[in-house]
Amino acid sequence: MTRVLSAAACKGYPSWAPPMPASAVGQQGWHVLQDDWPLPSATLKRAALAHNLGWMQQLVNRAGVDLAPHGKTTLSPELFQMQLAQGAWGITFASVAQLAFGVAAGVQRAIIANQVLLAHDLTWLAKLRQAHTALQAPFLLDSIEQLAAIESHWARIPPENQRTVPPFDVLVELGMQSGRTGCRTLEQALVLAHAAHASPAVRLVGVECYEGLWAKGDHVADTTLVNGLLQTVHVLTHACDAAGLFADTPEVLVTSGGSAVYDLVADRLKPTLSKPVRGLLRSGCYITHDDGFYKRLGHLACERLTQTVPAHEWPDCGSGLRAALEVWCVVQSRPEPHLAILNAGKRDLSFDMGAPVPVRWCPAGLRTPEAAPPEWRVVQLNDQHAYLDMGSSGASSSQLVPGDRVALGISHPCTTFDKWPWMPLVSDTGDVTGAITTGF
Repeated sequence: MTRVLSAAACKGYPSWAPPMPASAVGQQGWHVLQDDWPLPSATLKRAALAHNLGWMQQLVNRAGVDLAPHGKTTLSPELFQMQLAQGAWGITFASVAQLAFGVAAGVQRAIIANQVLLAHDLTWLAKLRQAHTALQAPFLLDSIEQLAAIESHWARIPPENQRTVPPFDVLVELGMQSGRTGCRTLEQALVLAHAAHASPAVRLVGVECYEGLWAKGDHVADTTLVNGLLQTVHVLTHACDAAGLFADTPEVLVTSGGSAVYDLVADRLKPTLSKPVRGLLRSGCYITHDDGFYKRLGHLACERLTQTVPAHEWPDCGSGLRAALEVWCVVQSRPEPHLAILNAGKRDLSFDMGAPVPVRWCPAGLRTPEAAPPEWRVVQLNDQHAYLDMGSSGASSSQLVPGDRVALGISHPCTTFDKWPWMPLVSDTGDVTGAITTGF
């Protein structure tokens, strides 16, 4: 999957540069703080990416589970390949369309962490599996009605073709009251598992749940949440195993895990059954981490890990994940004494889980950034403007002038990636060493 970058098709690509494949960007000698670089520009710090890839792989290795990071975070073929090369079992997706994108990028094992029931999507998934016979792509099942829709689709396949089209692999999903999808009770899930096992249209391969949206950043509350949910998963998997409902799969998949309390989840993903179990942690935002929501919860994860992991076994444990994603923008106006208007807004930056965070700045004409003063805050976003309040005390309120550059860290990276068709990979000093593309 090779994508050619150009100013006409890719926001943030230099207008003075010729079109070129992403793989050629690193050989151009560019720098994101050179005077003629287009801003705003979303960038990824290569060293932080490499650290995060290795750190999370170390965590799952210690827990004896595997990583199937959520690909919807970045939808980037280059980042998928980095994750797989580091040791990820596969990639998680939110839809059949995303799966098709991943397959084209070389992904052979995946989880569709969502319900699939439309005839269009079932047909597409069947074609993908026929064209790629090694592809593993189970999806979530949480109701008898969804199973009926799948069986209705299956019944329309001519009998002579059913022998060449394998049943769809499914994971029964356990949910939580007032939560998102998933069976609300153990009894509902067990009834559904029996129905799936009896259905010719599907093959039951495991159990899934998701805890990420309900993490509070409180150790006691989060531990109680994860232990309760995963205990129910264990009870369900044991009941299914005892009833022979996993008879048609060589291994049982047990999967959960967002990017908030991954350390609590990883240790609970391998119940002891009569056949092999593969625990799959699905954290996606770890690859870039952030400077907001996940930074706050990540500190708590590091505190828990350093209390239980001997330092000599994992010397880097306490360092945690590092923020790799920055959006550089320019000061375009200083209309009030303590206010700077930046040329990046909701069309460029995440804002769904907190405002962007000023992390660095660099005067016009220079290439050496320095840390942003702690009192700087983004207080408002428009479509293409950010309001930077520099505070009323100290010298920082008079530092910035139009033309200066400010780097904004992100809270929740997912919704920044979907605003950029490409991002340069940069060294810590700002040299452009490569590029990634996205498929949003």
